[in-house]
Amino acid sequence: MKILVTGFDPFGGEKINPAYETIKRLDNNIKKAEIVKLEIPTVFQKSIKVLNKKIAKEKPDVVLCIGQAGGRYDITVERVAINIDDARIRDNEGKQPVDEHIFYDGDTAYFSNLPIKAMVKNIRRGNIPASISNSAGTFVCNHIMYGLLYLIDKKYPDIRGGFIHVPFLPQQVVDKNNTPSMNLKDITKALTLAIEGAIDNDKDIKTVEGKTH
Repeated sequence: MKILVTGFDPFGGEKINPAYETIKRLDNNIKKAEIVKLEIPTVFQKSIKVLNKKIAKEKPDVVLCIGQAGGRYDITVERVAINIDDARIRDNEGKQPVDEHIFYDGDTAYFSNLPIKAMVKNIRRGNIPASISNSAGTFVCNHIMYGLLYLIDKKYPDIRGGFIHVPFLPQQVVDKNNTPSMNLKDITKALTLAIEGAIDNDKDIKTVEGKTH
């Protein structure tokens, strides 16, 4: 089995992005699965092109994209991506699309086909807080998740794919009062456990992870 794991470069004035910093520390093999690592630009459209090129080259069985979610305190496994770009800030090339479709021939939304609840459960077994998220936002994180699932729908039906958001690192919140963070060791452990959960479960488990709001 081959698993492609991607992480964004720093954006929004940050000097570091926990997504790719964590990916660099993942073992090259997890439960006998080969882990391929890729840094992608925090840029609309270009990020999807870079991902598509890597998928075509590596032909992975699973693609897991990782992004930073500053302000969240736990590891959040995303359930759904929506077909909209509505950027609160500019991307790393100065683009700021507002109310634009990502792909006009794509569905309104795509759901991850990874065993997301099993992955969350496995992370919690490692004593790291984790939950299902029902919104990946409307910036480049949602954009790449939607782009990945669009590519799976249109070109790569045998691939399983999804997205995980991780919190800020402690050094990112020194000047951000009351903002949660998680250390790099725990984030790396959490992603390893998430990947193990994806490897071990062809189908998701049936358990309550819904939210009232």
